[in-house]
Amino acid sequence: MLNPATAKAVIDHALFLGADFAELFVEHHQSSSVELISGDIDKVNSGIDFGIGVRLFFGYKVLYGYTNSTDEEELKRVTSLLAAKDKRDQIANAAALNLSRYASKHQCQLPLAQGANLEAKIAFLKETDKSARGEDEKISQFIGRILQREQQVEIFNSNGLHIGDTRHYTRVAATAIAQNGSEQSTGFEAPGALTGWEFNTHLNARELGQHVAKQAMVKLFADNCPSGEMPVIIGNGFGGVIFHEACGHLLETTSVAKKASVFHDKMGEMIANTVVNAVDDGTMANEWGSINIDDEGMETQRTQLIKDGKLTGFMVDHMGSLKTGYAPTGSGRRESYKYAPTSRMRNTFIEPGDSSLDEMISSVERGIYAKKMGGGSVQPGTGEFNFAVQEAYLIENGQITKPLKSATLISTGPKVLKEISMVGKDFALAAGMCGSVSGSVPTTVGQPALKVDNILVGGGN
Repeated sequence: MLNPATAKAVIDHALFLGADFAELFVEHHQSSSVELISGDIDKVNSGIDFGIGVRLFFGYKVLYGYTNSTDEEELKRVTSLLAAKDKRDQIANAAALNLSRYASKHQCQLPLAQGANLEAKIAFLKETDKSARGEDEKISQFIGRILQREQQVEIFNSNGLHIGDTRHYTRVAATAIAQNGSEQSTGFEAPGALTGWEFNTHLNARELGQHVAKQAMVKLFADNCPSGEMPVIIGNGFGGVIFHEACGHLLETTSVAKKASVFHDKMGEMIANTVVNAVDDGTMANEWGSINIDDEGMETQRTQLIKDGKLTGFMVDHMGSLKTGYAPTGSGRRESYKYAPTSRMRNTFIEPGDSSLDEMISSVERGIYAKKMGGGSVQPGTGEFNFAVQEAYLIENGQITKPLKSATLISTGPKVLKEISMVGKDFALAAGMCGSVSGSVPTTVGQPALKVDNILVGGGN
């Protein structure tokens, strides 16, 4: 996408201006989406974006700018503007660019570049809509969306790196709304993968429609959730959003390097119950949060964050490594060429344990089964959180007795880690989008079901 001779000239210019490190991030991004509302196709969108990000290091200071031009003089002009206030005598020399190649771990059979497959996508959405509405007459609305995109990147830096990657993303989102008089409730699922439109062969439109409709119906006639501190069983899959938000961000050097994380000085210490093992893994084939290389050009890897309750790793980008001394983990990520990369999560999850869901539920005299988590808010630095439960049930005398609504879980990440006493075998992953200082990136959360012995539950009573 960018002539290597042009890239080398721009990098040499950056170092001539006194930069310690220079990098060019070249991106070509193609996207296509189709949305169905009220049984009809409401939107069909497509687009192409291209740009080049220029990043310079002056010590620990990061300077960043971007342009849509591949012209050498324009790229040098952007570089000069960035370095204007920090310009100094040259102290570093650029290595010769060396093109690196690797075997992709993530196969794609139907990439967007070969066709948008709109007719097939529309048929899939209409079948999902029909299935959801057919589940119950109280399903008043269905909204479906399919997004497919293809991101090509090329990275050059002053260490001699020249590497590229192509990422294929497909995601399906389904929302069912149930209504009974003035009461409304929703069901939602949004599976995704790092692959092309062949992802639909792993999905059943009829089952997806039924699933979100049943979710909505369960909550429509549910009782208000009781409030107070009590044991909670957090369901598998998207239940991992709590670890992601309340703990995962605290293990990124984005916060660790600034000592803005409560875990910044806890390496090697027990921060969780011994049953807790947590991982951030970018290597998992075709998972939504996976990558071949990160957005700094480093091949991705599996990073053990917590082992038997002990803090064993952080997620580390290039600048984070310089500031903390920890080795990079292939975790430098960004939304697009418009953002400088920072340390970010990929597929982040709590590993399976030895308990069954039935064993966990039977161990609770009175508590909540949070089968499906929803969204929430987290306080950066401390991990204080407030998360809504999308699908919840009351547990009484070791038995699930009735559905609940308006349930929220309130605690802190560090506290919850120590309150986990049982970890299940039913491991599952779920796709999501994570926002931070380097924009919004695809990430996967996950866990088996787990038991939290004591957590504050907010409800309608």
